[in-house]
Amino acid sequence: MRRIINRRPGRGGALFWGALPFLVACAGYGVASALRLAENPNDKLLPPLSAMVAAVARVAFTPDARTGDYLMWADTLASLHRLGLGLGVATALALVIGIGMGLIPYVRAGLSPFVAMLSMVPPMAVLPVLFIVFGLDELSKVVLIVVGVAPFLVRDLAMRTVEMPREQLIKAQTLGANTWQIVLRVVLPQMLPRLADALRLSLGPAWLFLISAEAIAATEGLGYRIFLVRRYMAMDVILPYVAWITLLAFASDLLLRWFNARCFPWLRAGKASP
Repeated sequence: MRRIINRRPGRGGALFWGALPFLVACAGYGVASALRLAENPNDKLLPPLSAMVAAVARVAFTPDARTGDYLMWADTLASLHRLGLGLGVATALALVIGIGMGLIPYVRAGLSPFVAMLSMVPPMAVLPVLFIVFGLDELSKVVLIVVGVAPFLVRDLAMRTVEMPREQLIKAQTLGANTWQIVLRVVLPQMLPRLADALRLSLGPAWLFLISAEAIAATEGLGYRIFLVRRYMAMDVILPYVAWITLLAFASDLLLRWFNARCFPWLRAGKASP
């Protein structure tokens, strides 16, 4: 008898088991919404699907009477712009500082304690400080993402670099490579796919920091809109916005997975897909 750990679903089975939790969650929501609405037709906590579809049509496909913008798309562009800048800066810092810490002992000795301490600072605790120092404009929101994500990326990439087989570095030096050539031709090609994996794990916290900053000080953005309409208990807008944020984060994760599979196929050789 085959053990269950050795059984693998086919493509159809994988699709079924992957879709099953979503179907159960949707069915559970539908039942709970119907029960609440049967008890109180004016209940706003669990709006029906028709109300959410109407709300999405209103914010996504109908121009705003005051600004003329399509609110959902304007909010999406604003949030993605902030998120992209924050993750881009954090990624650049991780490449420079993380590889430096992992490869050069003097850099590791000098920066490891500081980066370790910095990674323990709760980013949300310094949000008021960021607003005071950088103001309420875009910069403070981007800096919050950098402060929240960069230390993790730096430490992860530094540890990955330290774990590289020492023989590779010795062989490169034997062939006459200098430090810069070792970084570009030996270390960087191996660290880029690992950085993409670390970035995938950072997407959730990055969105958390972004939504928190937008909720406090912003005039547009997905987090701003959610906290703006909460005063009216507009769950028909809030729930689709939350689902849209989740879909954007999931699409970003898939994009990074595709990047690794396309550009670094050797990384997954012999390994199971996550």
